[in-house]
Amino acid sequence: MSGRVALIGDAAITVLAERGMRGLTHRAVDEIAGVPPGSTSYYARTRAALLELALTRLTALDEADLAVTPQLRAVEDTAALAEVVALLLTSLLDAGRVRTLARYELALEATRRPGLRERYDSAGGVIRRHAADLLAAAGSTDPQRHARLLTAWCDGVLFDSIAGAGQTCTPTSGELHLGASELLRGMIDFQ
Repeated sequence: MSGRVALIGDAAITVLAERGMRGLTHRAVDEIAGVPPGSTSYYARTRAALLELALTRLTALDEADLAVTPQLRAVEDTAALAEVVALLLTSLLDAGRVRTLARYELALEATRRPGLRERYDSAGGVIRRHAADLLAAAGSTDPQRHARLLTAWCDGVLFDSIAGAGQTCTPTSGELHLGASELLRGMIDFQ
């Protein structure tokens, strides 16, 4: 992704998080990106193309984060994995909050746009495969099933903390670690 396209993708993510799906316009993205009017339209002619560009950028950022997180390569048991899960959730609730909000906007829109749904599910599959690999390294005998449970729990925690009823009491890193530990012990240690 070129520098200009990445800039526009980042701006689209910000617009989605700040203004929601209705606020996502080519003009709004141009404004947030600080590029001349019409720049976004040049790279993403239609609304569908703009949504795909935002999702592509979001996926690239997520994959880059996973690639540079050293703790993800040092998982050997449920205790280490719980630490990594808590670290990732804390990051998504704090510095990654804008991306998480944009992801929810895209998830809802994907329920109405089959092309976007396909791309969204593909991006989610990357995360689930990574989770399955981590769970296998931690001792899971059914890493695919456990990955689905772990990602569903993480999604629930994120949604509750950012958009749900729990947004006024975001869990601490310690609470996230305890919750992840309990979940992982239940899945892996008692197989």
